[in-house]
This record gives sequence, structure tokens and C-alpha cells, in this order.
Amino acid sequence: MTLLRDHDLARAFDHASHTYDHLTALNPGYRAGLLRSARRLALPDDGAGLHLLDLGCGTGASTRALLRAAPRARITAVDASAGMLRRALAKPWPARVRFLHLTAEEIGAAREGESPFDAVIAYLFRNVTDPDTVLGSVRGILRPGGRFAAHEYSLSGSPVHRALWSAVCRGLVVPAGTLTGDRPLYRHLRHSVVAFDTAPEFAARLRRAGLSSVRVAPVAGWQTGIVHTFLARNGEPKTAEERVR
Repeated sequence: MTLLRDHDLARAFDHASHTYDHLTALNPGYRAGLLRSARRLALPDDGAGLHLLDLGCGTGASTRALLRAAPRARITAVDASAGMLRRALAKPWPARVRFLHLTAEEIGAAREGESPFDAVIAYLFRNVTDPDTVLGSVRGILRPGGRFAAHEYSLSGSPVHRALWSAVCRGLVVPAGTLTGDRPLYRHLRHSVVAFDTAPEFAARLRRAGLSSVRVAPVAGWQTGIVHTFLARNGEPKTAEERVR
């Protein structure tokens, strides 16, 4: 199957935005997994004084997780889908959270001349055409020693986990998407996970991109071996303050 990419994928998310939260709510552990990934950033002092980026924020579930993990931080959340952003903006947010309509590839140019982010959480690499280019952009907008987390559907490499993912998609994900009129998006979801890097492969990709201290941690529940948190630093911290922050 040909995967949806770029504008076609953004349009598919636009179309699905009105039912997206309802469908993800059917996934046990979906929001808990995002919160676990956000908390794994281990940001100090509830994020006080930090500026964080939520890359691929969708309807705001990952933004909410980041806000819960770092309630005193300033957060910029971006997504390529205008429809998903409209759903996010319709929810209540504190003034220190803002949303921008940008692709992952555009974020670097949009931030040119501005202070770098202290930490980035990303939930989109499986859906970008060139993950290495996006990783390069992330490194360019993340301060040296800054913290990075990717929450991603990235299979462990075990045939058992691949078979489980396929069974869940055939029995639940694609049928549910078909009922809402969004079958192409949820078929894309199924195949994009299988086509994407395994967890060890994505960890190696992060290292090749120049990120350091790369760690991989599974999420809990039925998604163990299917969804992982990838944690890293933007190069080695150069000062004692950077090592603590």
C-alpha cells in the first residue's frame, strides 16, 4: 500500500479531526502513554522557566500530557493539520500554551533568530517523509544539552508484537475508521507502523543524527512492544547547569 504523505496526510487528519478524540479514547492507555512519555523527560521544578515544544500536537492530547508533566513551563505546540489544531484550540488552555500551524519541516525556519527550546516532545516521525531532515531541524531549535522525547508507534522487532498490531488494526482500528468515513487515514496508520523503523532502528537513527544518551522505554499495557518512548539529549551537556536542567 502507498502511504499518505505531506498534504494528503494533513488533509486526511483534517477530515478525521471531528472524531479523532473519540476514537483515541477507545484505545486503553492512549493518554496514559503520552503522559508517561512526557514525564520521562524528567523536567526539573515543574518546568519553571523552560520553553517546551510539542511537535505534532494533533488535537492537544500530547500538549495536555506535557502540561501535566511540566505545569509551570511555557509550551509551543505545532501541527500540520489545520483541522486538528482547530480541535485543540477549542479546548481550555492557560495563557502560556500557544498553538501554531506548521509542518515539522517548517519549524526550523519559523524559529530562526529566536531562543532555542529547552526540551522537545515529538509524536510524528512515522508520518514524515524524511525523518532525518526533521531530526536535523529539531537539533537546530533545541538548546545544547536540551532534552528530547519521541513518543512513537515503533515495533520492537518481535513477530509477536507485529502480529498483535496487525490483529488490532484489522479487528478494531480500520473498522472504526471506516464507520467514521476515515478509512484511508486508519489504513495509513496500520501500514505506517509496519513500514517504520523498529525501536532499535529508530534509536540508531537518533544517534546518527547527533543525539546523545539515547534510551528506549516501552509503554505499559497492550501497547508494550508496539509504542515506545525514545529519550535523548541534544549533544552532551557542557555545563553542570545543563546536566541538571
